Amino acid sequence: MSIPKRNELKDIKDFFAFCKENDVEFVDFRFTDIKGIWHHMAYSFSAINEETFQNGIPFDASSLKAWQPIQHSDMILLPDLVRYFIDPFSADTTIVVFCDVWDIYKNQPYEKCPRSLAKKAVSYLKETGIGDVAYIGPENEFFIFDSIKITDAVNCQYYEIDSEEGEWNRSRSFEGGINSGHRPGTKGGYFPVPPVDSMMDLRAEIVKVLNQVGLETFVVHHEVAQGQGEVGIKFGDLVEAADNVQKLKYVVKMVAHLNGKTATFMPKPLFGDNGSGMHTHVSIWKEGQNLFGGQKYQGLSEDALYFLGGVLGHARSVAAFTNASTNSYKRLIPGFEAPSILTYSAQNRSASVRIPYGVSDKSARLEFRFPDSSANPYLAFSCILMAGLDGIIHKIDPGKPMDIDLFELSLDEIREKGIKQMPHTLRSAIEEMLLDRKYLKAGDVFTEDFIQVYKTFKFESEIWPWEGRPHPFEFISTYSC
Repeated sequence: MSIPKRNELKDIKDFFAFCKENDVEFVDFRFTDIKGIWHHMAYSFSAINEETFQNGIPFDASSLKAWQPIQHSDMILLPDLVRYFIDPFSADTTIVVFCDVWDIYKNQPYEKCPRSLAKKAVSYLKETGIGDVAYIGPENEFFIFDSIKITDAVNCQYYEIDSEEGEWNRSRSFEGGINSGHRPGTKGGYFPVPPVDSMMDLRAEIVKVLNQVGLETFVVHHEVAQGQGEVGIKFGDLVEAADNVQKLKYVVKMVAHLNGKTATFMPKPLFGDNGSGMHTHVSIWKEGQNLFGGQKYQGLSEDALYFLGGVLGHARSVAAFTNASTNSYKRLIPGFEAPSILTYSAQNRSASVRIPYGVSDKSARLEFRFPDSSANPYLAFSCILMAGLDGIIHKIDPGKPMDIDLFELSLDEIREKGIKQMPHTLRSAIEEMLLDRKYLKAGDVFTEDFIQVYKTFKFESEIWPWEGRPHPFEFISTYSC
């Protein structure tokens, strides 16, 4: 078996020097599964050497859903010495290292490893000659609650979320008998100062820890919904941006946890209030030049519009990866500022794609507003890139922009105007992807085997279990039928 050289000797020596300088005791090797969950395996620092970073680390891939069968369980973690950081939450000094997965049976990068797939997407971009780097800027919104209780039983389906910010607590007596009364209320959380914004100090702590692990942050604020927030992080190339989403999720969840709270990136945890998205900014560059800057609509280039046409044209298929949970489609309904109408516009947040204001060609980009953080970031960003490249290659026209408030349109008006919408369920998105998947397979980025495994995984782990369970509202609407 031949494993390609992964890390330069200089990088390995720099890594060991960094570890010794910081008295590292453990090395935590992390990788991402199909769903987007981070997994880890730690070694004592004394147990690793330079060969570890060239030969990799054997592990059992059969215990992860939708990966290997038990009879072919052995895989290898290949450490990638980029963006490693000291874990700010471990009791003993631990350094975290990103890993890809190597398939020892096919002697190639594992086709079900999302991070390896993302690297193939970047390689494909270069092979097309269109560009050499895709810059991605995700905006991950999240909720921080005081508690969550869940029951999933034969005779009971129940959840209950609580937050001191929740308007349902207006009459509650808290410990000490004090109820401050200062709450954002439904859809009232955008930019209020404390005491209405009760999470300012918590977000500040999140920002400090994000900076500590190497992320550059900018905007920090309460979002529209109760208990909702956002911390902006700097854009990066495709793999870097996905790595940074994994870092961000880890830090937000852990800071909340250590403060006695619980954080979630679930798209729609609250009925009747806004959900959380992962607005995704994209631009393609070649030899240091932004290919999206030009003289067309709102300072975009022709290639940018073709890229946009590709994503809009394939969007109902793209949704299988960018809106990857059954809960995603509870966010994409009218009335909650969630863009489900497949059109574009400048500075119009009701469109599914917004052209942000820019002062130069360097800042020209597309903002896709429909993705959410239930997506695996490596798969979501790769899928958007593949759809956009297909648009450039086949010169797909995105149509005319719509600069009206699309949230005001009725469903009949949407149909009359011939405007496509996002799928209404995860089942529909997966089925759309199966019908429209040729663009994904270009350059062997998304293989047929991966697509089929992803389909089966989503149906078995989410779609069928969700469809088979009665919902409390069905007892209101149907019990007395």
